[in-house]
Amino acid sequence: MNKFDRQSNSADIQALPDDIAEELSRLPSEVISVDDAPSIAPPVPLSSDEVRTIVISLMLTMFLAALDQTIVATALPTIGRQFQDVSNLSWVITAYLLASTAVAPVFGTLSDIYGRRVMIIISLSLFVAGSVLCAIAPNMPMLILARGLQGLGGGGIMPVVQTVISDVVSPRERGQYQAYFSSVWMVGGILGPVIGGVFAEHLHWSMIFWINLPLAAAALALLLPKMSKIPVFHRKRKVDWLGGVLLMAAAVVFMLVLTWGGTRYPWLSPTVLAMVGGAVALAVSFVWHARRADEPFLPLPLLTGSVAPFALTAGGCGLGAITGLTVQLPLYYEQVYHLSASEAGLALIPLAAVSTVGAAVAGRTMARAKHYKRVAIIGTSWAALCGLGLTLTTLPLWGLLLLMAAFALGLGTTFPVCVVSLQNSVARPQVGTITGAMNFFRSLMSSFTVAAFAAILLIALGTDIPLAGEHHAAGSVAIPADDMRHAFRYVFGAATALMTIAALCLIAMEERPLAGPSAKQPVEMAE
Repeated sequence: MNKFDRQSNSADIQALPDDIAEELSRLPSEVISVDDAPSIAPPVPLSSDEVRTIVISLMLTMFLAALDQTIVATALPTIGRQFQDVSNLSWVITAYLLASTAVAPVFGTLSDIYGRRVMIIISLSLFVAGSVLCAIAPNMPMLILARGLQGLGGGGIMPVVQTVISDVVSPRERGQYQAYFSSVWMVGGILGPVIGGVFAEHLHWSMIFWINLPLAAAALALLLPKMSKIPVFHRKRKVDWLGGVLLMAAAVVFMLVLTWGGTRYPWLSPTVLAMVGGAVALAVSFVWHARRADEPFLPLPLLTGSVAPFALTAGGCGLGAITGLTVQLPLYYEQVYHLSASEAGLALIPLAAVSTVGAAVAGRTMARAKHYKRVAIIGTSWAALCGLGLTLTTLPLWGLLLLMAAFALGLGTTFPVCVVSLQNSVARPQVGTITGAMNFFRSLMSSFTVAAFAAILLIALGTDIPLAGEHHAAGSVAIPADDMRHAFRYVFGAATALMTIAALCLIAMEERPLAGPSAKQPVEMAE
């Protein structure tokens, strides 16, 4: 395959339309190929109304995936009583997480091969089909299988939505839209447990799945008429199914290790060690195959260079920190401040809500500033300082919530900067692939952080504690408040370390110019 040479092909690049020539000139030569180049024909520009309609439909689509991450949790006791099966309840959540994590890179890559329209229809169709089967499931095994099917669709929604945004919005404007989607994710995460509890208590638990049908229909009704106007950047090529299967298998086994390790099986048990060995063997096989395939499922050069490894690590650390704290903090609130389960849930709002404010600040800064990554460097450094304060001090509840909000403000700046920097570092026909890989690694990092924070608490307390999703039973665990404060200092210290790593990665990451309107030019959609 012939690669672009910057000197010998400079005339060819200059002959392209200005926006495409600018994009090609910014990309590393080892990533760009003639076959990967965007279409020379410039796309028909979308009007602001068309962009607004597409964005609203995509926000509604992402709301579906965000809602189903949390809506099931509060309905689990009711489901367990109806099916008279409590021992397998955790699989209702685990099946969804396993499936959604494994297929994220698959949908991202396939959207680069077959197009965004096809993949958004497939992902939503799988999600709706899984929702219907969940609602009519006659027993627990069928419900778990249906949740896995629903997870296949939910895992495809996130990368495809983010890829469609990259097709209709320039990199400089894109940070603001990423902030909008962060707010949608936050709202879905907060409303999910509330809606799930109301449906389970006052209606029927199956309503948590039936509600997805009208929402999905509305999203498709808004989006599909506009999809024909979205610029086309995908490139038909052979699908490396073996590489995709190896990557998904490695992810599933690794996720099972994080799910079962320390709970169902001891970390050093033969079962867990065998699974770790299997995950490593599958990952090594994937790398070996990707290095030898003509067109690998996930081209490894995309994950190297001066942008991708740093953006992936910084984004993973940010999401891992906020996910790990969100899962474990209710236990801290209940044990130390004697809050009820519902009050502990409300106390999480500053962490979730203020992080979206940080994302919005970073997104608007990217639209106007030349050195856009500085806002994320300052934000992650500020979050690390706040995390250090949480580690070293003992605060009343109001002080803890304020410092937690300050921590979230800095943490939120990482997301738009990392997403846009990644998408800005590759050719247009590879945006879906890098976006799917980003969601894949973020999910793995989130799962790893949740397991790591739980392990830290288990070691520090030296006793059994209620794990994720079981905080409602925390009152039955006799753990002195001082011991819990001491244990959580290690958790806050781990979150501080994650934000420090994120700041260092952002400092090391190359800051490439963003295509789009001038920094002084206002962004029409965002005003």
